[in-house]
Amino acid sequence: MREYTESMFFGLSLRQFVFSVLACGVAVGLYFLLKPYFGIETLSWMCILEAAPFAALGFIRYHGMSAEKFIWVWIKSELLMPKEVVFKAENMYYEMLTHPMKVKKEKGKRRKKSKRKKGTPEC
Repeated sequence: MREYTESMFFGLSLRQFVFSVLACGVAVGLYFLLKPYFGIETLSWMCILEAAPFAALGFIRYHGMSAEKFIWVWIKSELLMPKEVVFKAENMYYEMLTHPMKVKKEKGKRRKKSKRKKGTPEC
């Protein structure tokens, strides 16, 4: 229900229709521009490859974001503000078992030091 878009032209939303027309325009323009230089097979593949990104911009949605918003988020997260995430494992059970032993060792060291009186010389 949230993803409802109204069909405007030929069963496409306005966004999809505009980008489809743009993709067709790029393909036709490229065809007439490069026709004297390439054969028909090579030229047809070039038209498809040049028009595909424009067509994709109109139809692709990823996690509710349009294609250009997703591209901006990706550039921002990967290029502008990259972070190195470091994983440090914490073993809660190991800490619970070793912590009382550490406390006992520290108390034992304190007791040995405190037995010596301040005024007596060491021999």
